[in-house]
Amino acid sequence: MRDGLGLRIGTGFDVHPFADGRALVLGGVAVEHERGLAGHSDADVLTHAICDALLGAAALGDIGRHFPDSDPAFRGISSLELLRRTVALLSAAGWRPLQVDTCLLAEAPRIAPHVPAMRRALAAVLGIPEDAVGIKATTTEGLGFAGREEGIAAYAVVLLEAR
Repeated sequence: MRDGLGLRIGTGFDVHPFADGRALVLGGVAVEHERGLAGHSDADVLTHAICDALLGAAALGDIGRHFPDSDPAFRGISSLELLRRTVALLSAAGWRPLQVDTCLLAEAPRIAPHVPAMRRALAAVLGIPEDAVGIKATTTEGLGFAGREEGIAAYAVVLLEAR
C-alpha cells in the first residue's frame, strides 16, 4: 500500500475563452449556447480540469504534458477521450479514481439542466458511480472574465485510491 492509506487528493483548474463558430461541450455533453469555447481539442474546460486533477494527484504531470496542443493528433479530439487516456495512465501507475467534485464559473449558459447528463458521461469514463461525481456551477456576479461572459473556468478536486 502506498502513502500509508493509499489515498491521494488532486486539484485541477482550466479556463477557455468563448469563440464563435464552435460547439459548447462541458463534461462531455453538448450544451446549447450561441458560442463554444476556443481550444485545440473540443475545449471542454470541465473535463480538462478533471484530467489535471487526476494527473496531479498521481504525480504524473499535467494535461499539457500528455496531450500537448502542439500535437495535431489532438486537434478536435473529444475531451472524454483525453479523460479515458488519463484514466489509463493512472491505472498503469497503480491508481484509480474514487470521487470527483467540480465547479464551473460561468454567467451563461445555465448549467443545472445539463448536470445529470454530465455526471453520467464523466462517471462512465472514470469507472465510478454517478453519485461520486459532483458538478456545481456558479456565476461571478458580473465580475472578471467570466462575469463579462468572455469565457468559462472550471475547478476540480479528485480522490484517488491505490489499486
